[in-house]
Amino acid sequence: MSTQQLPVVVIGAGPVGLAAAAHLVEQDVEPLVLEAGPAAGTAVRAWSHVRLFSPWGEVTDPAAEKLLAPTGWAGPDTAAYPSGGDWVERYLQPLADVLGARVRFGATVTGVARAGRDRVVDADREAQPYVVHVRYADGHEERVTARAVVDASGTWSVPGPAGGSGLPALGEKAAADRITYRVPDLADPAVRARYAGKRTAVLGSGASAFTALAHLADLAGTDDGAGTKAVWLLRRSLSDSTFGGGEADQLPARGALGLAAKAAVDDGYAEAVTGFRTDTVERAADGSLVLVSEDGRRLGPVDEMIVLTGLRPDLSFLSEIRLRLDERLQAPAELAPLIDPNVHSCGTVYPHGHRELSHPDQGIYLVGMKSYGRAPTFLALTGYEQVRSVAAALAGDLRSADRVELTLPETGVCGGTGLPAAPEPEQPAEGGCCGS
Repeated sequence: MSTQQLPVVVIGAGPVGLAAAAHLVEQDVEPLVLEAGPAAGTAVRAWSHVRLFSPWGEVTDPAAEKLLAPTGWAGPDTAAYPSGGDWVERYLQPLADVLGARVRFGATVTGVARAGRDRVVDADREAQPYVVHVRYADGHEERVTARAVVDASGTWSVPGPAGGSGLPALGEKAAADRITYRVPDLADPAVRARYAGKRTAVLGSGASAFTALAHLADLAGTDDGAGTKAVWLLRRSLSDSTFGGGEADQLPARGALGLAAKAAVDDGYAEAVTGFRTDTVERAADGSLVLVSEDGRRLGPVDEMIVLTGLRPDLSFLSEIRLRLDERLQAPAELAPLIDPNVHSCGTVYPHGHRELSHPDQGIYLVGMKSYGRAPTFLALTGYEQVRSVAAALAGDLRSADRVELTLPETGVCGGTGLPAAPEPEQPAEGGCCGS
């Protein structure tokens, strides 16, 4: 079999991975999607209780819609705001079902390399196909040969730690029973009981932190949540931009999320502590936690910690691949200057495609959330355009691949998940996640 007859392996059956498969099918290129989880959208299912701050019209992919159309699939109201659960059940799982045997679940990619060539070897390197090592849920292993690899595995599996230096704070791992790195689902009775009436430290300054603050404020206003208090630890000072774009945000639901967090502070449900870089987590005699900052300040006691300090790409299984990554963001080097969160919001990211996503080993692409490395400014629209360009490039249609057009809504904080799902998804004020 020639290299061109081999499939393109897509890692991850989330929104961008499944869209990549749809675009490859449209280009008559055979995809093979390898998903570590048991079903489509495994990461999205983990926050199924929150609502996206992008409407349906911005979180479905055109090539995917074409694949779904013959099945009788009816697209949702493009102006309505789905929850994570809606996104999975009404779009991602049906798309995976249409792709059928092209998607394998319980398939964890443990390594990618050029066939017979480790990272060091130059000889005849570009002529070799890729080998993808896979471990399945039942324990057996397989080596898949591919013409190219599109890594859409995201960043969900590697949350950032509490430590201000980027490393876990001293004592953080020992306090794991009192720490979560996800936005809690307070509709779950057991989870609700964990936070009701308690004092909780919330670390982070993005949309996920906004969400947690809004959740806890809502809980504090209920009979069973009386006494609930959030302590919001910020590494920087409060400013006009802390809460995002507000009413100026072109995604109204994203702006509303920041305003909800501001209301939690203004109404006294959350106390903001600025300039706090966590150095140590100490456990008191009663099991509560005391946080110590790098400058020696002590905060506490708190009963729980919600650490929402961003996400990171897992690059461990790509150790034998020659990647060109930015030294700060761990994003493709050509893309990194366009998405630097110190400079850009969602709306100022320039259009980009296969060329900005390429690496010294040709035919390997990091797409979706993973392409952004540690930058939090990703939107689903960006990922869909990325994989359209990549699929066209792999099919040899460079004219189409280079025609990258992307217009993103301006202003605001663009990472993380959002507010709890409301009974009426068409209400944009309940919006939360950008669909990442």
